[in-house]
Amino acid sequence: MTTIQSVELLQVDLPPPVPRSDAIQSFVTQETPMLRITCADGSQGTGYSYTIGTGGSSVIALLRDHLAPRLIGRDPAQIEAIWRDLMFATHATTVGAITSLALAAIDTALWDWRCRRDAQPLWLAAGGARQRVPVYTTEGGWLHLPVDTLVSETLAAQAAGFKGAKLKVGKPHVADDVARLKAVRDAVGDSFELMVDANQCFTLSEALRRAPRYAELGIAWFEEPLPADDLIGHQRLAAASTVPIAVGESLYSPAQFAAYIQSGAASIIQVDVARVGGITPWLKVAHLAECFNLTVCPHFLMELQVSLCAATPAAAWVEYIPQLDAVASSRMAIEQGHAVAPDTPGLGIDWRWDEIQRRAATTHFIR
Repeated sequence: MTTIQSVELLQVDLPPPVPRSDAIQSFVTQETPMLRITCADGSQGTGYSYTIGTGGSSVIALLRDHLAPRLIGRDPAQIEAIWRDLMFATHATTVGAITSLALAAIDTALWDWRCRRDAQPLWLAAGGARQRVPVYTTEGGWLHLPVDTLVSETLAAQAAGFKGAKLKVGKPHVADDVARLKAVRDAVGDSFELMVDANQCFTLSEALRRAPRYAELGIAWFEEPLPADDLIGHQRLAAASTVPIAVGESLYSPAQFAAYIQSGAASIIQVDVARVGGITPWLKVAHLAECFNLTVCPHFLMELQVSLCAATPAAAWVEYIPQLDAVASSRMAIEQGHAVAPDTPGLGIDWRWDEIQRRAATTHFIR
């Protein structure tokens, strides 16, 4: 048995490759807290999480001051024990985004270490359901784009082999949303999947008003229609809507997902591996969804989510939003409209450490 000897913490800020905006915010920069463990035998594991522009330094502070020191001397193979111990060590700040994002950086590093030790890719180590998962794109569907650009970007995605595209909604009047969606639907035809994402911008009454208009256009799901803490509102909307309701990127614990699932408030479960606290809780949510015969379509982090989707039977889609191109030489493989989980041991991400070190806003070592 080896033990964790040191922990390196970095925050790497990555501007998005294209402008990204939705109904409530713009994606200014991706703050990327990174964590690398080094064990007594020299073995290592690297993990990370992210924010979309605020809170990254708070994640780093929580890791530096409270969580990373608790890793020293621990057996990195005890992933479940470490996750639970750290979660209870920060019990006063859970459930919350900062704590979950910090836990995710640690948990993904431990899984990376384990998979490297065992010479296994993550998708096999975490379950091995199948290696290929359908992929859709969000990169051409941002709310600030004019209609002609929205159409051309979606047509380009279709020509590139993507199976679907997600478009942002939340224009001031439902007619504006419908006009944009109809233009795209007319261009791509009925067999290409279109999803819509409101980013929590609607009241229940407005979501009830808009859902049937979206349904007329054959929409695959209606994502984050209401504020994420409005469980009853989502339950009422899901009961009334013929469009499946998708929720999850703004939930931060398996228990929150359990409440949504048990109440019938969503049928598309969009668990985010960073925001839920790492791979360990992500798998719990995915298997819970499977037990309720629900679909998992995770949010963001495609370089990591592709392996988790391939690990679990309930996962139906990988979301294409490139995240790590500036600091990784590996790229998610796409073949005939399917994302292919990497076969390399660990998370499957080939980090460019020279570029990471160059871009690091902060660096800390804990021994």
